[in-house]
Amino acid sequence: MNTRWKQEHRGYAIRIDYPLYAFHANLRKKTYMPKKPVKKRAQWTWAPAKPSSVPQSVKTKVDALAQALVVTELKPAHVLPPPPEPRFNYIVDISTKWHGRYFYFISKYACPGPNALSPFFDAPFARLEYQQNGRFSMAYMRHTGQWWPLYTDLTIGEALKIIREGVHFQP
Repeated sequence: MNTRWKQEHRGYAIRIDYPLYAFHANLRKKTYMPKKPVKKRAQWTWAPAKPSSVPQSVKTKVDALAQALVVTELKPAHVLPPPPEPRFNYIVDISTKWHGRYFYFISKYACPGPNALSPFFDAPFARLEYQQNGRFSMAYMRHTGQWWPLYTDLTIGEALKIIREGVHFQP
């Protein structure tokens, strides 16, 4: 950090700390001022319209493939018997659900403590958004509670393979 002292009109000296790279020198006035941010011009781009609903044939296909993934791979790997002395939340079930254009993978947790507000709660961990023509975009739930998109324009087979193998899409 670069420290500069500024003399105020009432005689008080105020220390101002700015990073050294944020200065440009005005040689006529012998002053150092922080650089103003450069304002970018707004630019319009074309975005394809998102479908308002998902065709029923796509819903049934995705539901069947996702249920097969949940039953054969996700549940055996992540749903374990309860610990002998449970103190922390643990996964008791994994399910799927459609909500509008979105397909969610949801894990159900048990809350064993005496101070628990409810005995169970649901936490979604992966989301598929239907784009068009059987293509999906994928997002995972961050620790901040926001969906973070990672992949776009995937087929359902590619999306389920990423959930099976990817580190971001684990319950």
